[in-house]
Amino acid sequence: MNKKKIFNDPVYGFITVPSELLFDIIQHPYFQRLRRIKQLGLTEFVYPGALHTRFHHALGAMHLMNIALQSLSSKDNIITDKECEASMAAILLHDVGHGPFSHALETAIFDQVPHEQISLHIMELLNQEFDGRLQLAIDIFTDNYQRHFFHQLVSSQLDVDRLDYLNRDSFYTGVSEGKIGADRLLKMLNVHEDQLVVEEKGIYSIESFLVSRRLMYWQVYMHKTVTSAEQMVMKIMQRARELTQRGIDVPASRNLQFFLRESLSMLDFERDSTIMPRFVSLDDYDVWSAIKAWAEHPDSILSYLSISLLERKLFKIMISPTPFDIEFLVGVRELAQEHFDISADEAHYMVVEGKISNNAYESGGENINVLTKQSLVVDVAKASDLPNIQALSKKVEKYYVCYPKEITRMSL
Repeated sequence: MNKKKIFNDPVYGFITVPSELLFDIIQHPYFQRLRRIKQLGLTEFVYPGALHTRFHHALGAMHLMNIALQSLSSKDNIITDKECEASMAAILLHDVGHGPFSHALETAIFDQVPHEQISLHIMELLNQEFDGRLQLAIDIFTDNYQRHFFHQLVSSQLDVDRLDYLNRDSFYTGVSEGKIGADRLLKMLNVHEDQLVVEEKGIYSIESFLVSRRLMYWQVYMHKTVTSAEQMVMKIMQRARELTQRGIDVPASRNLQFFLRESLSMLDFERDSTIMPRFVSLDDYDVWSAIKAWAEHPDSILSYLSISLLERKLFKIMISPTPFDIEFLVGVRELAQEHFDISADEAHYMVVEGKISNNAYESGGENINVLTKQSLVVDVAKASDLPNIQALSKKVEKYYVCYPKEITRMSL
């Protein structure tokens, strides 16, 4: 069987799968599941074109990794075929641990189990299945390989993961400000003393990349309407979990019911080999099917939230640069209790408050380093003629409160 396949990608054109191992990973059911998990969760409620999946993103990131490694090799950096294949396998599998709705439900289904930990666990299971051929990929993914720059390509402030999702999310949402010159950035990469660096002539491309990232976070990823929709689906899952654990029948697929019933940690995944097969059966369709069923549930909170999400009757959301006044929040909760005839303990399902924050660049730690013409390595934020990057390093925080629009017609 010819395993060197080509995918036609709308963002980059033709993407080649350069090895049989990579093809076998793509063909595996664990990876194919990513076709059924949208990259941007509920962002389609704001940008109707944002229907692309984690499968698209993983292939795109693999493609950019291939370009990056070819560029580095052309600059006299010795990279073996095994290192190249392992790096592409690591980036191909970096998101394989995402659950339904990607980030939106990461904290609603599990108890402190980040998708990165599940991804690593899945990689270890696949490594057993592939007779140890993924060990180098795992070492790169976990930064246990002696050549550190490979891990930086997979996970850093200028990795191929970010380069792909900014390009891809910009393309599918139509937010053109997020488009970045990934090709130029990749061609400006080099390795200096085992650290990934950007050549000095690429410094303005970095600035453009960071500006695009800031814009995409506030215009797409943390768009206020997206935030409202994501909070609603989280509350739906929390209510379904609460009812299930109280012994009330909440119809769902067998494996979704299992995760609603159980409170699991990463240790549970490692101890019980039956949990992971349940997890990798879950995707967006399980959640949407459940929400459609829950719209008719006798519990008024679960049915109200489910109907509202299905009909896109989203919570009103208010954004503030400073925390909301306590008296205001108490008043909103009291109105929700009165309108929906719910208890004070249940009011948190209808009134959701929180904080969103972003800084496009974190100076200090794993920096984006620039290699000057004098062979000096400098943090990009300290480059003398780039005050914009210093500004982008500043953390921006915004506070929000979401609540049903019905109560705005009352005494707010």
